[in-house]
Amino acid sequence: MPDRYTIMSNTDIFEKLRNGEAISPNDPDAYKMLAASYATKKLLVQMNNATEPEEIRNFLSQITDAEIDSTVNVFTPFYINYGKHIKIGKNVFINFDCVFLDLGGITIDDNVFIAPKVSVLSEGHPTSIEDRHTLIPKAIHIKKNAWIGAGATILPGVTIGENAVVAAGAVVSKDIAPNTVVGGIPAKFIKNI
Repeated sequence: MPDRYTIMSNTDIFEKLRNGEAISPNDPDAYKMLAASYATKKLLVQMNNATEPEEIRNFLSQITDAEIDSTVNVFTPFYINYGKHIKIGKNVFINFDCVFLDLGGITIDDNVFIAPKVSVLSEGHPTSIEDRHTLIPKAIHIKKNAWIGAGATILPGVTIGENAVVAAGAVVSKDIAPNTVVGGIPAKFIKNI
């Protein structure tokens, strides 16, 4: 029976990330993350210079390695560091200048609105100086009919409930209940919808 280290060393680094495993800077496959980001950047440059919605969706399909539905609209520029850990539902609208760091996984359900300059960040680092270069992935899920206001930041591990509204400029560090409006830094409950 192989030991835990042997099992872990046989796991692809991107699978480790999707499983929420912290990645040490000493991981022998850590270089693959940077290489994948540069490959994504090549497609992003083309996507961000495209003008036709169909062409933008085509590039986004290549970046995410999944078909993007014809009801999805993305206003570029749009910035992504990996792409293959993003899942986008139907009738999703992503406005100008958004940033998605998706190594930890980002799922966007149907009918979600994302306003300009929103950051969805599924990865972070420990605060301790000794471990700061370790990457900690935590999946983000934005559920159906949610609306993320302009300039909001969604931090790792957060779930935004169905029909929830995140006010402009909010920093969301904890799960948001369905059918609520939140705002502020850190985001707090404002009212029920």
